[in-house]
Amino acid sequence: MLAALGLAGGLSLTGGPGGILRATAATRADVAGSMPSASAAAEEIKTEFLHAWNGYKQFAWGHDEVHPLSGTYSEFFVPGQPIGLSIIEALDTLYVMELDQELAAGVQWIEGNLSFDIDGDFHVFEAIIRVVGGLLAGYLATGSHSLLALTVDITDRLMPAFAKSPTGMPYQYVNLRTGEVSGNTPPLAEIGTNILEFGLLSRLTGDRKYYDAAKTAYRAAIAKRSSINLMATSLNVETGQWADTTDQAPNPPSDSFYEYLWGGWALLGDRQCRDWFVMLNDALTTYASETYDGNVWYKQVDFQTGALVGRNQSELASFYAEVLGHAGDLPLGAAYYRSWTAVLDKFPVLPEEIDYTTITATSKGNQFRPEYANASFDLYFQTMDPYYASTAYQYFQGMKANARTANGYTVLDDVTTTPMQQGDLFPAYGFAENFKYLYLIFGGSPRFNSKNFYLSTEGKILRGLLPAR
Repeated sequence: MLAALGLAGGLSLTGGPGGILRATAATRADVAGSMPSASAAAEEIKTEFLHAWNGYKQFAWGHDEVHPLSGTYSEFFVPGQPIGLSIIEALDTLYVMELDQELAAGVQWIEGNLSFDIDGDFHVFEAIIRVVGGLLAGYLATGSHSLLALTVDITDRLMPAFAKSPTGMPYQYVNLRTGEVSGNTPPLAEIGTNILEFGLLSRLTGDRKYYDAAKTAYRAAIAKRSSINLMATSLNVETGQWADTTDQAPNPPSDSFYEYLWGGWALLGDRQCRDWFVMLNDALTTYASETYDGNVWYKQVDFQTGALVGRNQSELASFYAEVLGHAGDLPLGAAYYRSWTAVLDKFPVLPEEIDYTTITATSKGNQFRPEYANASFDLYFQTMDPYYASTAYQYFQGMKANARTANGYTVLDDVTTTPMQQGDLFPAYGFAENFKYLYLIFGGSPRFNSKNFYLSTEGKILRGLLPAR
């Protein structure tokens, strides 16, 4: 029988396991003053996850994504071809939250209904991080060999995107039935965000072809860096030529290209990935990072000269704070996280994009984004500083107050209005990421090893799941 992990790694408490979280001096007093006990916060987060999950079950079971306001659903990859994407995304979240009946129902649906013999184009990047990663994490959680078999099936169907490319960098789309490929100019994130899922699958199957394909793609892209080790944004996979000249990192659509370089080392022990990350990140620190009005940001620069191009920032880049911490530059990572917390103090739900010179929203919606919570989660476990728990709870309260609906949660069309304007979609990744990061900070799940874990860019627990007791 596994002992419970208590309070997810040791938040500073008063009064033992049921005590009140006490903030360090770094924690904002107004947040700390309203913090519940860790166990109460975990139950609140779990309750809200179930609120979203029950809305999906009511209106969209077996379909990819739910529209909670209209009580309808949609498919993510191919119209009219559901693959139960929300179920796949939720598997390891259900496991660590000990929602075993829900998990069993999800696995039963997958085993009885899921087929990838689909005559339609799947977005390779999304299929890898969502479907391959989700099924892998589900297999690690349950030991279901049918989930592993399905992982192999869809990955093999995606492989023509790599194998048919003259450079080895993947095409953007592949028809799962015919293997026909299309989309010859992907951004960096779509080229490099595969080594974690492919590397782990190679380990589990003993077949190196997946890992080798990921390394080949990385090698081809990194060979195109400039003399100052910066990368532009999109590459033609047939000619190997850049389609632009701007280094956007760590903003999308470059973001997870860098994240997975570090992950290739952290999860798979690939020293070349580590060295590539250090080389490229050093260049970003030199040419792109800056302190503006007391906050640390990443400007957009010309990849050949380092000259300024722009000063916009995407919420999707906020995850990079935790990557910096993992990679040994915790002061820079912590400073970047504080910059985003300053935005959270102004907008209770983070806007999609900001002009960081004025902290104004340039894209006013929020697609139920998890990246800030991702950074909170990782930085908390790196440091055990309650500041990251308290700011994560602040993020959670903002989402709960504004994105909650009668039948679940939804995206927001405008976070600058009062009340905020709600959309009508709950992205499947919400079941994989936001609630999981938050719950694990506070929940002390006996099924999660908070001392030795690694999660994918889509929040899939690829290392760190513990057996159910």
